[in-house]
Amino acid sequence: MDTQDERITRLEETVAHQTRVIEELSDQLTEQWKVVEQTRAKLDRLTERFLSLEEQGLEAPAITRPPHY
Repeated sequence: MDTQDERITRLEETVAHQTRVIEELSDQLTEQWKVVEQTRAKLDRLTERFLSLEEQGLEAPAITRPPHY
């Protein structure tokens, strides 16, 4: 049987490992959030550009038959 000191030591090691993993996951989450924010900002800019072009009334070129017809 394990002594109580050995059990406590194993529990402390487990807690230390879990603490390190939680910190790493937190750092990764922070980095991913930055990517999400950058993507959101880019989408907002593209949406504004699209709406601006749409408001300018740029018409699509007329559909014509290809020259080989």
